[in-house]
Amino acid sequence: MRTEDGGELAPAAPPALRVDGGTPMGSEWMEMRKRPVCAAQEPAACAPGQPGVENQGSNACCFCWCCCCSCSCLTVRNQEEQRLRRTSYEVRTEDLPTCEESPGPTLEEASAWAQSFDKLMLTPAGRNAFREFLRTEFSEENMLFWMACEELKKEANKAMIEEKARVIYEDYISILSPKEVSLDSRVRETINRSMAEPSRNIFDDAQLQIYTLMHRDSYPRFTNSALYKDLLRSLSEKAVEA
Repeated sequence: MRTEDGGELAPAAPPALRVDGGTPMGSEWMEMRKRPVCAAQEPAACAPGQPGVENQGSNACCFCWCCCCSCSCLTVRNQEEQRLRRTSYEVRTEDLPTCEESPGPTLEEASAWAQSFDKLMLTPAGRNAFREFLRTEFSEENMLFWMACEELKKEANKAMIEEKARVIYEDYISILSPKEVSLDSRVRETINRSMAEPSRNIFDDAQLQIYTLMHRDSYPRFTNSALYKDLLRSLSEKAVEA
């Protein structure tokens, strides 16, 4: 294109189209020339929906997942575990024998239970109180196993020894039992070999192991428990009233 004096004009820049089909004018044209092109200047992630590129928008709940959703999941899971534990305990205790018959302990007798585990286990009242505490810790089967072994030792009839030994094994030794007590593999193997011809003392090693377990783990907690302290307080008040 030529001017009136015969010179040539520089070709005009091609107009850029608006999105709406119009042509930007003046400052709008200059502004658009300065604006960087997304495809050339920004990473590919700026164009969501492209194949092979993760949509980060869908991950907007990352913080919620870490701090909210996970907490909610843990709460639900803990509640479910507690429910299953209570259900399991109810199954284990529904057929447990009742406590031993015994008169109520005196203040002097109950105070002696804190002096040694042996004194606690010597009396029916002491065993009943300790058994009640073990029930709160879901470990009452330890006391029941120990008591069953004591009863087996008193048996003289061979047929009754075999029958009682079988019952004790199924109730407290078998891994299939919900009332299984915690024993090491050596003791279990010895019992398994002896079950072919059981004696009154077949469970002696196991009984000693459970006795030691109760002494070491449960007894210190019993002497510091609210159950035991409330019993002492009640007996003290009765002694004062008398």
